[in-house]
Amino acid sequence: MPFRARSPEARPLAGTPDAAAVKHRALELGADLAGIASAATLNAFPPDPRWPQTPERISPYVKSVVVLVQRIPAGAFRAKSTVPEQYMDMLVLRKMDKVAYRLADELERLGHPTFVTAAQETDWSYKRASYGRLSTRHLGVEAGLGTLGLEVNILTPEFGPRVYLTGILTELELEPDQRITEQVCIGESCSRCLHSCPPNAVLHWGIDKRGCATEAQEFGFMTMLQFMDKVIDAPAGERTGMLQRRDFYGFWQGLLRVVGSFGDCPRCLAVCPVGNDYHAHLAEVHKEIPEKTPEKVSIQKRFKEARKHGADMPGLSPWNVRWVGEEGYKGIVARQLQEFKKRQKEKARG
Repeated sequence: MPFRARSPEARPLAGTPDAAAVKHRALELGADLAGIASAATLNAFPPDPRWPQTPERISPYVKSVVVLVQRIPAGAFRAKSTVPEQYMDMLVLRKMDKVAYRLADELERLGHPTFVTAAQETDWSYKRASYGRLSTRHLGVEAGLGTLGLEVNILTPEFGPRVYLTGILTELELEPDQRITEQVCIGESCSRCLHSCPPNAVLHWGIDKRGCATEAQEFGFMTMLQFMDKVIDAPAGERTGMLQRRDFYGFWQGLLRVVGSFGDCPRCLAVCPVGNDYHAHLAEVHKEIPEKTPEKVSIQKRFKEARKHGADMPGLSPWNVRWVGEEGYKGIVARQLQEFKKRQKEKARG
């Protein structure tokens, strides 16, 4: 099973490590969760067969993918602005890169060619440059670390969607972890991600990526290109003023500190009730959702009816349900909450 506990840092890997040793070492180095997916399985089940995000497209020799999860500290989701969370994103990604590199280096020193993929990347040959060479969300599901939510973020039982993931591709064959077949996301009866989404981009087990990007990538690459087109086409007398606007400063800050270039809107992450971090630090702060409207509630009702009557839904097709959880929702969040309350009472007594 995936490893979900941390140990003090110990000596590097030695000999021919097995799956348990590799995951244990990942946690020693600082990962919050670690799991393993089979490259053969990932090759056989790409998220979208029309645009296969598979290890074999990167290297035909890869046998296993070690998947690391790094949580985003919940305190950032309690702030009044999105800037603290955006800056924490950058720090989390930097830490995860270091952990992944050290693990890859140790495996290769033992004779197993290994390399790390970027957690946030774009392959220009995929869907007009909106997808990376691998989908880290799907890597996490295949490695037994979570399932996809209504808005198709990966939801881990421990931290909900407040995580980043990366993959370490290795030619060492390791025993893969089993997928979670129980749906981690509460689903249509919750719909808090739908209620909180400013551009109303949450679909029925899907996401309107263009709509999401208007908030999530305020100063992203496409926004930058659109702005520069306007600058080039503007009369000479107006260009200086345009380059002194907030937009231009935002692009500079996005390049320097990631702020605003992606993850600019954390609303669906902040309000998701999955995860012990939500119960401990976010439930009270995000109990009410200001963005909730009668129109969104109406959409939620349509989603519930469609699910109840087994309507044809692309997000829950026989192919996609693999990553959502074939068994459906069985109360994992309620069980977690009860366990959390039990520990809180024990802590208070102690």
